[in-house]
Amino acid sequence: MSGRAQDWLDQAERDLGHAENDVQGGYYEWACFSAQQAAEKALKGLYQAHNQVAWGHSVRELLEGIRDLIELPDGLIEAGKLLDKYYIIARYPNGFASGAPKDYFNKHEAEDAISSARAIIRFCQDNLA
Repeated sequence: MSGRAQDWLDQAERDLGHAENDVQGGYYEWACFSAQQAAEKALKGLYQAHNQVAWGHSVRELLEGIRDLIELPDGLIEAGKLLDKYYIIARYPNGFASGAPKDYFNKHEAEDAISSARAIIRFCQDNLA
C-alpha cells in the first residue's frame, strides 16, 4: 500500500464512529456531515493506495474518478450523491431560507448517511492495493 492510505482509512473509520455518536446525542446534522467526511477520506485513501491523486470534496466525483481502476458496485454512486448533499447544508444556516441546520435533519437521514458511508468505506477497504 502506497503512502499514507491506511491513515486516511483509519480516520474515515473514526469519522464514521463520530457520526454514530452524533446520532446517539441527537446531532443529526453533524452525523450527516461526519458520514460525508468519512466517505471522502476513505476514497482519498483508496486513491493513494493506487498511486492516484484525489482532489475535491464530492464523494460522487471521487467515486466516478476511481471507476477507471476499480469496478463500482451497484448503488455506490447513489450513496455518494446522498452524502454530497450534506457537505454544506448540514453546517451552515444559509443553506435554508430560515432556521439552522439542526432544525432540518432527523435520525432517519443520519442513519441513511451512516449506512452510505459504511458501504463506501467497506468498498475502499476491499480494494486497497
